Amino acid sequence: MRNLFLITSALAAVCTNVQAQTSEEPEDTIVVTGQLTSFGALKSATPIVETARSISIETEDLFRDKGALTLDDALNYSAGVVGDTFGFSTRGDFPQVRGFDAAEYRDGQQVLFGFYNNTRSDIYMLEQVEVLKGPASVLFGKGAPGGIVNAVSKVAGPDKGSEVLVDIGNFNRYQAAADLNGELAENLYFRLVALYRDADTQVDFVEDDALIFMPSLTFDNGVTRLTGMVEIADRDGDSAHQFLPNTGTACPSGDVSVTPAILCAGSTGQEIDPSTYHGNPEFNRFNTSSTLVSLLASHQFTDQFSVDGIFRYKDGEADYRQAWIAFTGDGTPRISPTGDGPQTYFRGDRTSEQTALDVRARYEFDTGAINHELFGGFAIQTVETTDLGLFLPGAFSGVVLNAFDPVYSAPPAFALDDDNLADFGSFEADDLGFYLNDQVTIGDLKLNFGVRWDQVETTTAAGSAEDDATSISVGALYALPFGLSPYVSYAESFQPVVGTDGIAGGPLKPQEGDQVEVGVKFQPAGTQTFITAAYFEIEQSNLIDPQATPASTSRQQQGTANVEGFEIEAQTRLGDVYLEGNFSTLDTENVNGVPIDSIPETQGSAWVQYQPSTGPLAGFRFGAGVRALGENQSNFVAPTGDVLATIVTDGVVLGDLLVGYENEGWDFSVNARNITNEEYFGTCLARGDCFPGEQRTVVFRAVRKF
Repeated sequence: MRNLFLITSALAAVCTNVQAQTSEEPEDTIVVTGQLTSFGALKSATPIVETARSISIETEDLFRDKGALTLDDALNYSAGVVGDTFGFSTRGDFPQVRGFDAAEYRDGQQVLFGFYNNTRSDIYMLEQVEVLKGPASVLFGKGAPGGIVNAVSKVAGPDKGSEVLVDIGNFNRYQAAADLNGELAENLYFRLVALYRDADTQVDFVEDDALIFMPSLTFDNGVTRLTGMVEIADRDGDSAHQFLPNTGTACPSGDVSVTPAILCAGSTGQEIDPSTYHGNPEFNRFNTSSTLVSLLASHQFTDQFSVDGIFRYKDGEADYRQAWIAFTGDGTPRISPTGDGPQTYFRGDRTSEQTALDVRARYEFDTGAINHELFGGFAIQTVETTDLGLFLPGAFSGVVLNAFDPVYSAPPAFALDDDNLADFGSFEADDLGFYLNDQVTIGDLKLNFGVRWDQVETTTAAGSAEDDATSISVGALYALPFGLSPYVSYAESFQPVVGTDGIAGGPLKPQEGDQVEVGVKFQPAGTQTFITAAYFEIEQSNLIDPQATPASTSRQQQGTANVEGFEIEAQTRLGDVYLEGNFSTLDTENVNGVPIDSIPETQGSAWVQYQPSTGPLAGFRFGAGVRALGENQSNFVAPTGDVLATIVTDGVVLGDLLVGYENEGWDFSVNARNITNEEYFGTCLARGDCFPGEQRTVVFRAVRKF
């Protein structure tokens, strides 16, 4: 608390100097939809209503009012998106979009590669979160077919207000942060976003501390805009994922069904408390640090021609140590009837380094009655990760832990000795891509054509691969005069696979994805209403053979995964009331013909916020939301293709609340997520573990705006 007080005092002192430089206090309004920029999910500022793709945007105003504390929290009110797939997490965000893993981008460039070698993005550094649904290789190169998540950084610019804030919440959460803006000279702007957090979590012994500084400098004269931004982040804590054994979670729970029952053999019905820590306090930690440098530039040569681009360098490192009750590897219970189980010990000293450049030119022109917004460019990127570590299986650690009533002993000397670290191998990827995109307008008809060629060289401990891929996307949208715009689109993706085809010979082919989407967008003129609905089908091919056909005589990659679904998102503002509703349903099938693990078949959310501008309640705001996740399942499939085990995790309905008051530059609010403190699992896996969901969080926030 003393550190928190000192930092808050220092930030307040800085704000006093910045206040004199800001021209006016920002308005506190609820924005129905955010705006895309040249560094957004489409690499274009084309309005969403004119785009033949599904895009969800969550602005800072919205995700802050909904009480989001992490990036995955901010995604929980988007149709077809699961932010916290594996329940409450401190190691990172694991979003799924339309049934597939979604890569995380920052300002239009991928920002995380591999696992646990970098710092998790903090939501306070962001002013907007965008989700582009469906394959995105025509814009971003390699990736999964479900979509991407793009986080937009807070960077310097004109007409930006300042603030300093303090958060106090349950689980001993204390946070001080500031967003300071000023004009240093004509057309030259400065911004500093900083954060300090000292916090425990819902899991015993697991902390979530952070110290982040993100200064930026922008020159903007209306023709040329240059921004330099540096983010220095340091986060210390542990893993909230304890891999709790099914025997003490799924088996005694009425919210999870397990087939066959033999998987619960030995279960006495005793439950493991979700806050139970199965690590070792003298060993575990998950400490990360990173430095990110971005240079964003754009220049308008004429009214029709401009150039923009982004350069990024990022390096990161992680000191990851975790112990857990060992997995058996054959699906049998991991603990004895009395709760004892051997502990596995793991260490990973990992690094990552990224250098990337993406430059494009834009040209707007007419050919008769046809208008073209054409942009094309190239992207190059080099990523290298390293991994030193050790893995000490439970059978050799000599440490036994009771899952229900853990007593922690000294960690094995072998796990503490740095001389026992082994080189688990490095990963290096060199990517080069050229792309061209044309947004064509013929009266009320909007057509989009995109093509990209990529060359990717990937080297891992398992071998290397060189792949070329051409991706396309096409779309058509017709804007009817009363605000209804039906559309159809097709898009492709590819994802390299390292290895050799053991049957056909030669390198493995990239996984390929394609999506057909049909939908409508509705935005009546003169209103703040926006509704979008879409039906889509996605196929991912060139997957490793299904378990049922491992002895194929033609080639090793004959498997496919399929997803079809429907989504609807609706947002409107009626006077002082903002309303939002989202719903999606997914029918997924993985390579073995069973549902994709951990993906709910249905999900929905709604948020209503009342913020009167006049009358005795002026300055107050009241919000309430509900999030509903349907059941998800996990299957253990034998080499014969038979399903040996199925675990179905029940769905859950969660409620969120907001009460706030703003007056004369002060803003006070209380947010509660999972207000009824529902105990639930994000998912349980047939391999033998469950992941508890986020418990109730209550945060009081005081903000001083300048």
